[in-house]
Amino acid sequence: MSTVIRQAAMSSTGSRPGRPSKRARAALGTCAGIVIVLVMLFPLYWMLDASFMRPQDLVSLTPTWFPVHGTLAGYRSVFSSQGGHLVVSLVVSLGTVVVTLVIAAPAAYGMAKLRAPGRRALLFALLVAQMIPGIVLANSFYIVANSLGLINSPVALVLADSTLAVPFATLILHSFLRGVPDELGEAAAIDGASRLRTFVSVILPVARNAVITAGLFSFLFAWADFLFAVTLTSQDNHAPVTVGIYRFIGANVTQWSSVMATGVIASIPAALLLVIAQRYVAVGIGSAATKD
Repeated sequence: MSTVIRQAAMSSTGSRPGRPSKRARAALGTCAGIVIVLVMLFPLYWMLDASFMRPQDLVSLTPTWFPVHGTLAGYRSVFSSQGGHLVVSLVVSLGTVVVTLVIAAPAAYGMAKLRAPGRRALLFALLVAQMIPGIVLANSFYIVANSLGLINSPVALVLADSTLAVPFATLILHSFLRGVPDELGEAAAIDGASRLRTFVSVILPVARNAVITAGLFSFLFAWADFLFAVTLTSQDNHAPVTVGIYRFIGANVTQWSSVMATGVIASIPAALLLVIAQRYVAVGIGSAATKD
C-alpha cells in the first residue's frame, strides 16, 4: 500500500522522493540566473552611479548607492573634451559598416549561390584571418599608413577595422545565403533580371536579418577598437573615443565622475543599437547557425 502511495506521489510531483520538484528546480534556476545577471550588471550600475557623484562622495568611506546629491559636472566636462572623439568614432564605425557590407555581401553571395571557384579555400582563409594576433596587424598597418600618409586619418582606421569585420560578416552572410532557395534567383533570371539586379532586389531583402547582424557587429568592432586606434593616431583631435578615454583617464585621475561619465556616454550608442536590432540579430544568428 505504501509503495502505491509513494508511486502516486512521484507521478503527481514528477520527481523522486528527496529530490526537489520541477517547479522548485525552475525557481532555483531563475534565482541563480537573476543573481548572475545582477553581479554582471553591477559594474555598469556603479559606473552610472559614480558618474553623477560629487568628488567628496566618491572618496567617502561610506559607499553611496544612489546619487542623492547628484551633479552633471562630469558630463559637462566630458562633452567639452570628448565630443570630437565621439564624432570620430561615429564616422569610423559607420565607414567600417559600409566598407564591410560592400565587400562581404557580394563575396558571400558569390560563394553561396554562384559557386565561385576556390570558395572552400577562401572560407578557410577567412577563418585563419581571424586568428592572426591584432598586434601583428597593427604594426603592418602602421607601416602601410605611414608610407601612404594616412596616419591620423579616419580612412586608415576604417580600413584597419574592416579587416576584422569583413571575415566575420562574410561567414555570417555565407551561412545564411546557403539556406536561401535557389528558385528565387532562377525566377528572377527568367523574368530577365541580371545577376546584379537579382542580388540587390531579391537576395538582399531576403537576407535582411543577416545583413543587419553583420552590420551591427561591424559597427561594434570599430566602436570598441583600441589597438588600431592608438597605433594609427598620434594627434589627440583625430583619435576615436576609446583612445580619448584612455588619455582622458591619464589626465584626470582624480576626477572619477568625469571618467565614469565618459564610459557611460561611450556605451550609449552600442547599447541603443543592440536594443533596437536585438530581434534582427537573434533571427540572423539563429538562421545562420541552422543552415547546412
